[in-house]
Amino acid sequence: MKPSKCFIKTPIATVLAITDGNAITSVDFVDDDPTIEPIEHPLLRQLLKELAEYFAGERDHFTLPLNPEGTEFQKEVWKTLLSIPYGKTISYAEEAQKFGNPKAIRAVANANGRNPIAILIPCHRVIATGGGLGGYRGGIEKKEFLLRLESDQSSR
Repeated sequence: MKPSKCFIKTPIATVLAITDGNAITSVDFVDDDPTIEPIEHPLLRQLLKELAEYFAGERDHFTLPLNPEGTEFQKEVWKTLLSIPYGKTISYAEEAQKFGNPKAIRAVANANGRNPIAILIPCHRVIATGGGLGGYRGGIEKKEFLLRLESDQSSR
């Protein structure tokens, strides 16, 4: 399949989703309010469906193939993020430990900040060691929303 992109409205923001034709390569928050057009690509239609289910509390994991662009280090960190269970959080220190390099806290946090596939690669599940939220590329209010959504759903 050929590469494609689309805008998808979610309860927290519109996202720009991109596929290379075989996998999702990017899901990023956009500030403007673009015109939403019909989605033609099957992967992007599936993403629309899975995001709708996620925000409705009917989905706790995504099934789409992912192919984020980044360095090998970043890709390995992002794989670690995929192992964090829905509704759970870990600290940046715990993430570095899971990653296999407990001293790489800052490098792991930097890789999280460059995660090109928001929500599906759940960097929002990583918080500061003291319990603070830390940062989030999409904005801290989006991180709070996602954590609250998952916490509410997983406690049912």
